[in-house]
Amino acid sequence: MQPVRPFRLVDSHCHLDLQQFDADRVEVVARARAQGVGLIINPGIDLEHCSRALALAEQIEELYVAVGIHPNSAESFDEPVLESLEKLAKHPKVVAIGEIGLDFYWKASTPETQRRVFIQQLELAATLGLPVIIHSRDANHAVREILGDWINSRLFQRSPLARRPFAGVLHAYSGDLALAEEAYRWNFVLGLGGPVTFRNAHGLRELVPKLRLDRLLLETDAPYLAPHPFRGRRNEPAYIALVCETLAQLFALTPEEIAIQTTATALRFFGLEDRFGVDFSGHVTAVHS
Repeated sequence: MQPVRPFRLVDSHCHLDLQQFDADRVEVVARARAQGVGLIINPGIDLEHCSRALALAEQIEELYVAVGIHPNSAESFDEPVLESLEKLAKHPKVVAIGEIGLDFYWKASTPETQRRVFIQQLELAATLGLPVIIHSRDANHAVREILGDWINSRLFQRSPLARRPFAGVLHAYSGDLALAEEAYRWNFVLGLGGPVTFRNAHGLRELVPKLRLDRLLLETDAPYLAPHPFRGRRNEPAYIALVCETLAQLFALTPEEIAIQTTATALRFFGLEDRFGVDFSGHVTAVHS
């Protein structure tokens, strides 16, 4: 076992591979480390970006990857792409399938194409036993139906994924309490990021204290959705500390309590408990070589 840098927070959703970080990626990672961010998950949006993320993960110790085709890239999806995803998913730093789902806001792909691509990738996740990172924009009803059918399918029930601590995360959660409670029944968690810090996000901020703290992941979605007071600028993993502080205020807890719980949930979600050792206070103290 080797000692690691101070580990306090996990950014469960960050697109560190995007060009917005090309000029200062080293500095961005250094700032995250200084804030105690010990794990960053980089979801893919298409095959090119999945490969770029994996190349970065081989250079950056705390970076792990999810591979998947974003709904706005669904038109590029075909059988060879599916086969390539399956091969990429065998990389030792791949910990999830994502981000996948539906986006009826941008309409970059038809709803029918998005549904087909979403279902095929859910089936891949069940086959591989990897949890899923779900994107849903203006599509919660359709996502709810598809995920419900998937969870109840014979493929899922026979999958190793059915025996993991968690099956998936609803990234950038935008639903109500009823959807959250249904997600808990699916053995899903919810991802919260910058929008929870927005002063005009009254509905979300009222919802948060009603959610289960043990079913939350912190995320930035960097370079997008920077938290207050950086709203409108480029987001980065170091800003996850601001999300943590806001959740502490909303739950009437300390930032340390929020960090301990969300980090423990993230390690279980991504199957990294054996990689990172956690002491009884919740601090990650060591990494297995």
